[in-house]
Amino acid sequence: MNVLILAQYFPPDMGGGATRAINAAKGLLSAGCSVTCVAAFPHYPTGRIPGEYKRKLINVEYYGSLKIFRTFVPPLASEGLAKRILLFASFSLSSLFALPFVGKVDVVWAANPNIIAVFPSLIFRIVRGASVVQNVDDLWPESLYDLGVPDDSSIARLGEFLARIAYQLSSVITPISPSYVQTILSKYHIDPRKVYVVPAGIDLDRFRSLRIKLPTISDGKFVVLYIGAFSPAYDFDQVFKAACLLRSSPDIQFIIQGGGELASALKEKSQHMDSRNVTVLEKIVSRDEVARTLIEASVLLLPLKGISSTDMGISSKLYEYQAAGKPIVCCSDGQAGRYVSQTVSGIVVRPGDYEALADSILYLRKNPDISRRLGESGKLYVEKNMSTSRIGMRMKALMEVLA
Repeated sequence: MNVLILAQYFPPDMGGGATRAINAAKGLLSAGCSVTCVAAFPHYPTGRIPGEYKRKLINVEYYGSLKIFRTFVPPLASEGLAKRILLFASFSLSSLFALPFVGKVDVVWAANPNIIAVFPSLIFRIVRGASVVQNVDDLWPESLYDLGVPDDSSIARLGEFLARIAYQLSSVITPISPSYVQTILSKYHIDPRKVYVVPAGIDLDRFRSLRIKLPTISDGKFVVLYIGAFSPAYDFDQVFKAACLLRSSPDIQFIIQGGGELASALKEKSQHMDSRNVTVLEKIVSRDEVARTLIEASVLLLPLKGISSTDMGISSKLYEYQAAGKPIVCCSDGQAGRYVSQTVSGIVVRPGDYEALADSILYLRKNPDISRRLGESGKLYVEKNMSTSRIGMRMKALMEVLA
């Protein structure tokens, strides 16, 4: 079976969208599918496009055995609604540059997070005679409301109109979170027989090769780590306030590492608060280095802000945290928190409750056996249920019915 992945974000882009796209590709390849990818020039989140893509509209490259057609997007940082929409629209158009070159296609896997991506997929369907599987990483346009767009605005109405068309015209819809299903079914009147929850999965090989007893980041330190996008979806104020409460425990060190639109604000806040136990590292590293950094930490932190659509999802970061075998402190009232509780892989606190966050970190530091059991529970869960090969077999089974 020949599968075309249409994904704006793809490594070396950081973030959940790129991680889910590469994991889907690896899973389908391991299941015996022939896979090709159409992705944007590397750009997320900073907008800095590598020099080898200058003065090009399309570029062909390989990620292992995976053939990738990279297509044009403007060099814009992914910040603010206007820039995001321009990036989404640019890729939706430029992805069609690859249409003459992709060869035989049985199924197009259209990767969210922007719902517009399904429309070039429909053109691939018409030209190549392929079915379309719409993956739903994020609910769009519902995510726009979290960016401040009123849900009764003309932009919201247009977004919901486009989402309805996209869902209705897709052959199968695969939300990554069970919390998305009710919105898709009830709000957009979609036949439940074509909606299947398919988790993002995790490349366990990367972690298995590194999960040796590595030293902690700093000898004698209890390191609480967040690594990923500096996104408005995360409440870093809660982290700074918790860190202030823990100043009397000098062995506890917070590290906030990654990049994105909040980078300047985070560094300024760190300087303003004189947070000697918080280090903000604007540093984007390879996926292998991410895995190593996770394994070296003591506790892994997911400080979700609690905004509605984001709290309905399950960040692929959680699977990476679990694969690292370390306990998680998850700030969530929604699906992410329920997942951590159900898999017995960490402690869940309410978004914004910095005192509970500080107490949880102290509890894990004082109880190393419990900390170790939580980390082991999460690791065993993803090894049993969330490997890319297992998820790839589920995706292939769905696609074989369509091909």
